[in-house]
Amino acid sequence: MRFATLPEWLAWLEHHHPRAIELGLERVGAVARRMALGRPAARVISVAGTNGKGSCVAAMDALLRAQGCRVGCYTSPHLLRYNERVVIDGETVSDASLCEAFAAVDAARDDISLTYFEFGTLAALWLFERAGLDVALLEVGLGGRLDAVNIVDADVSVVTSIDLDHQDWLGADRDSIGREKAGIFRRDCPAVYGDADPAQGLLDAAAERGCQLLCREQVFSCARDAAGTTWSWWGRDGAGQALRWDGLALPGVSVNSVATAIQAVFSAGFTVTPEQVAALAELSLPGRFQREDCAGVEIIFDVAHNPAAARELATRLAALPPAGRQAALFAIMADKDLPGVVQPLQPHISAWFLADLPQARALPAHDTAAALNQQGVHMISVSKNIRQAWRRVLSLLVPGDRLLVYGSFFTVAEALQCLARDRQRSATDER
Repeated sequence: MRFATLPEWLAWLEHHHPRAIELGLERVGAVARRMALGRPAARVISVAGTNGKGSCVAAMDALLRAQGCRVGCYTSPHLLRYNERVVIDGETVSDASLCEAFAAVDAARDDISLTYFEFGTLAALWLFERAGLDVALLEVGLGGRLDAVNIVDADVSVVTSIDLDHQDWLGADRDSIGREKAGIFRRDCPAVYGDADPAQGLLDAAAERGCQLLCREQVFSCARDAAGTTWSWWGRDGAGQALRWDGLALPGVSVNSVATAIQAVFSAGFTVTPEQVAALAELSLPGRFQREDCAGVEIIFDVAHNPAAARELATRLAALPPAGRQAALFAIMADKDLPGVVQPLQPHISAWFLADLPQARALPAHDTAAALNQQGVHMISVSKNIRQAWRRVLSLLVPGDRLLVYGSFFTVAEALQCLARDRQRSATDER
């Protein structure tokens, strides 16, 4: 084994390949063949999309495990620990298991160089194949057609949504991006499309590939009631029979993601009951509208980092009871649409606390501040890191106020660590 610990493996993987992102199936496919990887589970569901992938996977996992299935989930990126990416039967895999899997990939690849994501994908598939799974849920990392996850032929393919993100890799418009994401579709297999506004590129690609396309608003859909306290789902079961459920308890994650997950589970040949869906009211996902309390200040952590996610975040924020003041702790990557991520939240935020991130791809906080000034935002504080920004904003907020932390997985991860340290310090002081 090249390394004995998971941190050593991950540090090496970050610099092993000359490019952080290099799409294509040739390298990862060749190593998979050398490893003699078979099916990761009896049934496989692959999930692509601009937003909502993690929530959709979490909902499917809960629905499938509620009926006794042994499920493996491969998702990315992680928030606090790499182990979050590989979950088997509801439990993150151990450091030792990941090290063993990385060693298996390393031994098979020989002279083939793999990206961080490709290496991790092969390791997850290797672990899943040995776990005796009923279902593997595989989240695409970037796009679909050329993503490492696409070396596996899925029984059901899901595209949660399509919006502008990663245009340098996927295309400049929704139709181009949709065509790339449709690359996970397989002939004669169900493909569930959860976007209410269809991208023509995806529809065209689905027709070319000969899959069984099930579109939201055509085959299945969802809606909140007038009061916004319950919701309805309608769609088809595995035999194609129409179903409708009303008065469902609102889930703890996106209603649209849950609606798509229900249809995908049915399309994979499983049964879903209204009681199982009702249990999703308790479902939560770290960093996805995660609500916490810090000395009476409500803190909402959300990894929204593109315009569509920001609009959804603004809608959910507006539905909450009023707060005294609402501030934002914000940092974003340089390749993101800064105006598109800020504008939807701008009417809800009275002060912006910006911070530098250590990642090379991050937009410097002073550049972010200049851009916000151009948009008419003037209540701005700039800090050299998330910890400093965290201390500044919480020193100014009082019980009844609200803090929104968003802009990047990295932003949310560092702020969550700040909260954990504060709570640990408070607990120590009380003792």
